[in-house]
Amino acid sequence: MADRPLIAPSILSADFARLGEEIAAVAGTGDNRADWVHVDVMDAHFVPNLTLGLPVVKALLASTDVPIDCHLMIDDPDRWAIGYAEAGAYNVTVHAEAAKDPIALAKNLRAAGAKAGLSVKPGTALEPWLDALKHYDTLLVMSVEPGFGGQSFITEVLEKVRTARRLVDTGHLKLVVEIDGGINAETIEQAAEAGVDCFVAGSAVYGAGDPGKAVAALREQAARGRAG
Repeated sequence: MADRPLIAPSILSADFARLGEEIAAVAGTGDNRADWVHVDVMDAHFVPNLTLGLPVVKALLASTDVPIDCHLMIDDPDRWAIGYAEAGAYNVTVHAEAAKDPIALAKNLRAAGAKAGLSVKPGTALEPWLDALKHYDTLLVMSVEPGFGGQSFITEVLEKVRTARRLVDTGHLKLVVEIDGGINAETIEQAAEAGVDCFVAGSAVYGAGDPGKAVAALREQAARGRAG
């Protein structure tokens, strides 16, 4: 488990006209500093929403030293994901439901310089992907249906988190357990108790008056949840 809870603000909830400033707001020091910045790439095919793509990610990478965590909710990630790794994204996550050859894709992402992440939708079972996950650095458990921010947290996915946590703690997997969807002051402690390492939070950070303080508050809550 990560030494301390990792907080990854999602710019899906930020002001798209001020993305550089919005990332700077969580790039401070100490507990106010985000560990990763989570960037949702949606193509209006794999999910019904359209957000942003590689040109914007390149601009964000040039504007901050906070590691960029790219979550690709797109068709054909085997073709497109490598570009995000080559651009300098810290972590590039693809969907199990969209990848044609997830093991080869993980190897290619790592070869291009990024950590490789695999995401599963709320209704996708974890067990069929356990062998593939041996090649990944991150497991992103979706706790809402991918595509739109502001949805309610789906508690049932925490069973997948617990399974992944056991496999990591026993050495069968070596990865960061990340969760995305509906993470806020009401849900973060139960997610932490289940074994999450990294928490993606959108409106809980960018809906706050001071996003940096919101990051610190969420981290403190996650630490409490972890302590039980």
